[in-house]
Amino acid sequence: MLTVKNYIRRIIVSVLCLSLIFGSLTSCKINSSQVPTSSGDSQTSVKSTTFTDAIGNKVEVTSAKRVIALMGSFAETWLNAGGTLVGVTSDAYTGHQLNLSKDVVNLGLYTNPSMEKIISLKPDLVILSADTAEHVPLCKALRKVGLNAVCFKVNTFSDYLNMLQICTQITERTDLYEKNGTAIKKQIDTAIAGAKGKKSPIVLFIRAYSSGYKALNSSSMTGVMLKDLGAENIADNDKNLLDNLSMDAIIERDPDYILVVTMGSNEAKALDLIDKQLKSNSAWVGLKAVKNNKYYVIPRDLFHYKPNARWGESYEYLTKLLYEN
Repeated sequence: MLTVKNYIRRIIVSVLCLSLIFGSLTSCKINSSQVPTSSGDSQTSVKSTTFTDAIGNKVEVTSAKRVIALMGSFAETWLNAGGTLVGVTSDAYTGHQLNLSKDVVNLGLYTNPSMEKIISLKPDLVILSADTAEHVPLCKALRKVGLNAVCFKVNTFSDYLNMLQICTQITERTDLYEKNGTAIKKQIDTAIAGAKGKKSPIVLFIRAYSSGYKALNSSSMTGVMLKDLGAENIADNDKNLLDNLSMDAIIERDPDYILVVTMGSNEAKALDLIDKQLKSNSAWVGLKAVKNNKYYVIPRDLFHYKPNARWGESYEYLTKLLYEN
């Protein structure tokens, strides 16, 4: 099993090996302006954009024709900003099912992308996630070999809006910031307004996977949405629920709603585990949420993967679920 420590060690070895190919670490700066695009067009420059990324890197982007995104949701955000891609990770095809050109290179798992392939594509911008443990050392390693690597952190709509604003500044497509950003904020504001003044529902939010499940509090992506909509998340008041989701704890709070989102490739197995370990308990049928048919498996494309330009749909979905049923 590849641990974070081993992954970092492998990156360091890769950097040293690649430095022999490209020259010393201090002299292997890649000249993107001389690199052709995947379609054969000559490299073009964009207006310089400067910003500080999520891990403190001072970033300047002067060219954004050859871009790699090492997370499917970030690949989608870059496309939402009017950009094009030369490389992505496999979740861009599975979780987000992006419509990508056949020339775009699959770099492998987002937790274990091929550094050799990344460098071989000679990108002028590599987009990574500050929330992915393997990405932070990878970002540092890529910057050491002269690539313009940047980390974003996106857990809330505001985070997405910030990333989209930077990306549309790079692509000079402020129209897409309006379409895929501020217009979505209006949807969200309307959804939140629809919940104002209504009784706050008590909610248990569960993330389920093939080998287990856990409650998530208001620091999670969907937890933030639930809090914005006035819901009371029972995991906010009982930290033990985050590590040990017991039937006793659920019974004690007796939530009005139980929401489940799955992750991983086997949704059926994840839900089957809940059936066997929670729903099989005789006390389950006595829960308020169960008696009132308020147990819902919610769509992962809106509540597990980052919904990006569909964030408004996520808020609207929850508003209807919690206040209109």
